[in-house]
Amino acid sequence: MTTTRRDDGNGSIAVAVGMSAGPLIALGLARFAYALLLPPMRDQLAWSYSAAGTLNTTNAAGYLIGALAAPTLATRLGARRCFLLGCAATALMLLATASTSSFALLLVIRLLAGLFGALSFVLGAGIVAEASHRASKGRAALMLGIYFGGAGLGIVLAGLLVPAILAVTDDSWRLGWVALAAVAAAATVVAAWACRRTSDPAPPAADAERWDRRSIAPVVAGYTCFGIGYIAYLTFVIALLTERGFSTPQVATFWAVVGVAAAASGLVWGRVLGRLPGGRGMALVMGVLALGTAMPAWSTEPALAYVSGALVGGTFLTVVTAMTVAVREALPQPHWTAGMAFATVGFGLGQTVGPVLTGWVSDRLDSLTSGLLVSAAVLVLGIVLALAQPRPATGPGAERSTL
Repeated sequence: MTTTRRDDGNGSIAVAVGMSAGPLIALGLARFAYALLLPPMRDQLAWSYSAAGTLNTTNAAGYLIGALAAPTLATRLGARRCFLLGCAATALMLLATASTSSFALLLVIRLLAGLFGALSFVLGAGIVAEASHRASKGRAALMLGIYFGGAGLGIVLAGLLVPAILAVTDDSWRLGWVALAAVAAAATVVAAWACRRTSDPAPPAADAERWDRRSIAPVVAGYTCFGIGYIAYLTFVIALLTERGFSTPQVATFWAVVGVAAAASGLVWGRVLGRLPGGRGMALVMGVLALGTAMPAWSTEPALAYVSGALVGGTFLTVVTAMTVAVREALPQPHWTAGMAFATVGFGLGQTVGPVLTGWVSDRLDSLTSGLLVSAAVLVLGIVLALAQPRPATGPGAERSTL
């Protein structure tokens, strides 16, 4: 693959925009769109709620496997090659989902979708961090925010496509997956263009010291709490709004608010994160996220629900950006990908536990709002842990210059 490094600001931003196709595919389409297609699949395939949840648990397990495998595969095969493999294979898994009604096969497909999605997500973040190596901390945060914001664009696209397709035929859930696969294939082409303008992150030298995981332990612990809290909200908030009598157009509008806010979050938060050291940026964003998560428990007013969606949508991807900025500060450049993969494992564990914990609390108290309050409390714990991340005196990406 041809390597062309561009260090000018406009070129770097263009690279971040193109690379954001990775999160668009891995999260916006392969993960979050499942919630939109699940109701007709469950009805037509006669699934229980337990079976439907098992598919998401399997997807999370695949995500963990992919995050663990990413650094090794990147070293052996090249980060950009593995990133594109992850994008293309995830698109193929979306198409494969439309091809079968077998629950066993769908379990395998969702596992692989999680695995390949994590591969593209983790390695793409490392590639963008490498592309921002010579940039100021503020511009690096902006680039990473744009990259992760691709997931928000995926949410918006899925929200526009899927409801329209579900109204077409009785078997429309299959058409939904085909349409998502087509979008993912087009996004993979964009990602390939962006990859040509980047280089693989430098691997650790053969004689380099092993990196100390304790140096990022606080921010990783906070990131695990984020995984527990954020996924529980996105799993159950639609059910809560439906219980409160939200119509289909109102639910669709809510989903659009979440997606648009997520897509714009990198532009909104990039300059702020560029000025906050250590885990302080992550703590600030998680504070806003906790507020948005708890809001539905305070009032049943529809307007407050939309504000909640805007706050959650505008922050949950930015927590990922803030974590990446903190890892970029704390570790030498050759260990960035491994550090982000380590954090992603904690995140994966958290998002596996989150829906189960929230569901258990909601069942015991017969109240979804109680489950959301527990999620908000876990996010507050994550704030405390993130604030324990030490502020580096010097190090990669620690420049204090502004955009």
